[in-house]
Amino acid sequence: MAEQNTVPGLPERPKRNRGWLIGIAIVVVVAIAAVVVLFATRDSGTAADGRTTVRIGTTEAGAEYWSTFRDLAGQQGIDLQVVSFSDYTQANPALSQGRVDLNLFQHLLFLTNYNVANNDTLTPIASTYIVPLSLYSRKHTDVAGIPAGGTIAIPNDPTNQARALLVLRKANLIVLKGGGNVLSTPAEIDRERSKVSVTPVDAAQTVASLPSVDGAVVNNNFALNGGLDPSTALFADDPADPAAEPYINAIVARAADKDNAVYAKVARIYKDPRVADKVRAESKNTAVLVDRPAGDLTAITARLSETIRAGRS
Repeated sequence: MAEQNTVPGLPERPKRNRGWLIGIAIVVVVAIAAVVVLFATRDSGTAADGRTTVRIGTTEAGAEYWSTFRDLAGQQGIDLQVVSFSDYTQANPALSQGRVDLNLFQHLLFLTNYNVANNDTLTPIASTYIVPLSLYSRKHTDVAGIPAGGTIAIPNDPTNQARALLVLRKANLIVLKGGGNVLSTPAEIDRERSKVSVTPVDAAQTVASLPSVDGAVVNNNFALNGGLDPSTALFADDPADPAAEPYINAIVARAADKDNAVYAKVARIYKDPRVADKVRAESKNTAVLVDRPAGDLTAITARLSETIRAGRS
């Protein structure tokens, strides 16, 4: 009998079972997929229950209409988080940096001026309203009572400053060289032909300046917050005038989000009559609601951008 090459007493070497390795790999892949889904969901603001959180920045968070706006959004699965900013300079950088998803505080001219100055592309996705820019006084009861040589405070940010100058021109208190436009500055005032001089101050300080000047041109939200009654304004521009297009207020998003369906729904909720009625009431019935397509708003900002760039060249 031929000799067998075996060693008695040693067990047969088992074959390697790879099943457990495959099982671990599957678990790891599933875990990674879950983490990816979790972070994707967090980035979009959509929770596991299907609700979506939208952060919206504003300078008028104390307005009563926000409560109705939030409630109606909540009924449609959107948790609207209102982020308050104390002045106009903060809300656009916050949107650009992703700290908020939308903002609602500015008109198209202010937005365009910001974009040009900062090489940014923030985009209006819905119109909201136009409010008049008004001249107030604690010393005089009408424009005629403002004395020659008087002083008027105006906002010092470029867009509201130019609009304030146009208001004073229409009130026949100043003359602007060349007639004035959306880029006018105090340097364009023809002093010899003008009845008053102007003092630029921070927009938030225009109400506080009233005791020390003959009048002040005050943005509507600051007027209301400062306890001014719009019906007592000595003069205001006309929101229905076609020349008021640059002053259409808008809901604004980052350019990449201009077609976001959730943000479009937020804009539609804002236009709900239950919100609109409160917006009008909050403005003491001075707000004129505007319903212009997003394409119109983009076209207006494009024209304004050309004007601003030409003015800086």
